[in-house]
Amino acid sequence: MKPDSAYPELLRRTLEHALAYLEALPEAPVAASASLEELRERLGKPLPAGSVDARAVVDQLVRDVAGGLTHSNGGRFFSWVIGGTLPAALAADWLTSTWDQNAGMFAVAPAAAVIEEVCGRWLLDLLRLPPTASFALVTGCQMAHVTCLAAARNGVLAAAGWDVEQQGLLGAPPIRVLTGDQRHGTIERAVRLLGLGRDCLVDIATDGNGQLRAGPLRAALASAPDAAHIVLLQAGDLNTGSFDPYDELIPLAHEFKAWVHVDGAFGLWAAASPEHRHFTDGVDKADSWATDGHKWLNVPYDCGFAFVADRQAHYQAMAHHAAYLEHSLVARDQVDWNPEYSRRGRGFATYAAIASLGREGIAQMVAGCCRHAHALVSGAGALPGVEVLHVPQINQGLLRFPDPSPTATDEDHDRRTEAVTARVVAAGAAHFACTTWRGRRCMRVSVCAYATDEDDVARAIAAIGQAL
Repeated sequence: MKPDSAYPELLRRTLEHALAYLEALPEAPVAASASLEELRERLGKPLPAGSVDARAVVDQLVRDVAGGLTHSNGGRFFSWVIGGTLPAALAADWLTSTWDQNAGMFAVAPAAAVIEEVCGRWLLDLLRLPPTASFALVTGCQMAHVTCLAAARNGVLAAAGWDVEQQGLLGAPPIRVLTGDQRHGTIERAVRLLGLGRDCLVDIATDGNGQLRAGPLRAALASAPDAAHIVLLQAGDLNTGSFDPYDELIPLAHEFKAWVHVDGAFGLWAAASPEHRHFTDGVDKADSWATDGHKWLNVPYDCGFAFVADRQAHYQAMAHHAAYLEHSLVARDQVDWNPEYSRRGRGFATYAAIASLGREGIAQMVAGCCRHAHALVSGAGALPGVEVLHVPQINQGLLRFPDPSPTATDEDHDRRTEAVTARVVAAGAAHFACTTWRGRRCMRVSVCAYATDEDDVARAIAAIGQAL
């Protein structure tokens, strides 16, 4: 059988499997039900000695993963900031695999290069960032941080007279990364990957809402006047969704010649909603920004976006030229802005998502998630035995389930919160996860999927009540 003749029947069968999954999604239990042992037994077959018909492989794959998939792309998944997948984005992602373009350079995949140019322009517009900023489509916010902080490393050391791309870090002026104490773990991984090490991080105490304030930041900057500084701000704290006061902090950081990077993994999308964009006022004055597409834009994994105001620092940190490569003199070669060389054409799904929703549709999606998060936390908070620790500003809230015993300790409250959350997940109607905030275990409520509606919220509240 020639490869091309195998495609029609195989892909039709694959479409049937995909549609069956999507049609069952609204009523399916959200949590995976298969155990580790079951999945290993089903999937851990001996390496096949010979070839197997592709149709049989796909059918077997669907059978073997049954129960091992978390239905996080439905409307009742609230554990982590995981979006669903818009229909147009899913379709474009299928085509991305079919076209199989190496989206590293214009010469290799011209349409992939041009579509990323358009995506970059659209994203800067939607997120209200400087239209002159450079950009990169990367695997996720982790690599967006690496990309932006590589540019920051280049920028702050160049200002100190050091060419880090040529000379490396050995003997370079010290770099300090100043950040609030509620930072995400991807920041630590980014500085490790960039050779800066954990010791460069200076965690500054934040206020009760997780926001960094001007006084402590000024003191931290002034404590090492000779160091090169990168200041990390947040657009959407991972637990509370709070935003730092950019109009105060960014000019302060620039007063000390610091580079300001913004972790906006999900919260930067508040700028796309007229109802919520006031939270991001002043964020456009930063030097770099990182966000995800597979969160609030609801495109398939993996997709993240990096933006850098200083195009030269970004280019110097990433660009690569070689004699055997056909570099374009007129088009944008993605390899000069991304950490990856060979790479998937993730611009196609991003393009399709934005084109299908438009400015108004994206604003409605963001506002809808915020509305549902508020309704879920408020509705659950009205149940007996529920304590609301944080009412959502945008799409993140926190609930706690105190132990009713009069002699209960904080540890008892933590255990009950974890137990109630586990019962909700086991029942299958909704999916939540616990986090630690200000030393207390709580249930984190995160609404990020376009598919979530009022019925999903009502079912989640009922599931919490039943678990209690």
